[in-house]
Amino acid sequence: MLDSSHNAISPTSGSSQAAVPALEINASRQFTPWLNEQNLSLAFTTYQAGKLFFIGLQPNGKLSVFERTFERCMGLYAEGNSLYMSSLYQLWRFENILEPGQTYQNYDAVYLPQVGYVTADLDIHDIVLSNSPKTLDTRQIIFVNTLFSCLATVSETHSFVPLWQPPFISKLGAEDRCHLNGLAMRDGKPRYVTAVSESDVAEGWREHRVDGGCVIDVQSNEIILRGLSMPHSPRWYQEKLWILNSGTGEFGFADLERGEFQPVTFCPGYMRGCAFHGDFAIVGISQPRHNKTFSGLPLDEKLQQKKAEPRCGLLVIDLRSGDIVHSLRLEGVVLELYDVVVLPQVRCPMAIGFRNDEIRRMVTVG
Repeated sequence: MLDSSHNAISPTSGSSQAAVPALEINASRQFTPWLNEQNLSLAFTTYQAGKLFFIGLQPNGKLSVFERTFERCMGLYAEGNSLYMSSLYQLWRFENILEPGQTYQNYDAVYLPQVGYVTADLDIHDIVLSNSPKTLDTRQIIFVNTLFSCLATVSETHSFVPLWQPPFISKLGAEDRCHLNGLAMRDGKPRYVTAVSESDVAEGWREHRVDGGCVIDVQSNEIILRGLSMPHSPRWYQEKLWILNSGTGEFGFADLERGEFQPVTFCPGYMRGCAFHGDFAIVGISQPRHNKTFSGLPLDEKLQQKKAEPRCGLLVIDLRSGDIVHSLRLEGVVLELYDVVVLPQVRCPMAIGFRNDEIRRMVTVG
């Protein structure tokens, strides 16, 4: 059961020039105590509104919401002090420039853009940091290049370097053939990907949205799960492959022995973005767009059966029971989310953007 909503807040932008958008964020009653107990904060993206949000706690214990503008920001990946994010035609690496115990304007983490790769508009979805196949002590950025239906990495001289493509994709072309979107790590390496279909023609996935989704094992090139509806955000956690079956609204996991999807929780919205901490999953939900891509999915009928309206926000699911125990609801200008990450041991995060001159004064010495 969701807690009743009592904690409403408007986001802090940090930009003195941009008008504050009409947006209200409501947290369930126990959401802020849960953040405090778990000693974490969250970051999530909305490419529909072009915002990167940080959710934490102010020193007085109230909810902190901070946002920055990045056009079409989507994939997120957090590790240590680094935060990776894809945007319209760039992939960024942010670094938290504060030492443990330091604060800046009451924030205990300040994510500063340090490295940007110009990738062109590849419709980058999920991002991971993998163990490099060349050297054991280096890490490699790997991302889902949805436009070219492949996994790729960044380059200092090109838009991208392809690394892997599904076995049914006969050619790397800028055609979004199967809508490859999700990427899960296992044992430090890319292992599982999700695609909306197995089609091999330009935008062929659009005709197979209802039940053409699949999960592919990157190592074996085998399709290990079929019959999904618009799957997203596969994640390997607690020895299970968790999947968002977005077209049906079901959060669940793959029974790898039987090749079946096991639903755990129905979520009232179009799911994208999944992160884990302890015994909890944090799942992003969106209001489905009223167009051919999102209409006619099983999710519509399920919402009608349950007499529910689709929402936008974050849901905290207890993996032990499958119950939605906390929530963060967004109303107003933000209708869709894409990705979410956990920032452990960070209480109140913020980021430096490009729309004012603050970045000119953020000097760090190595």
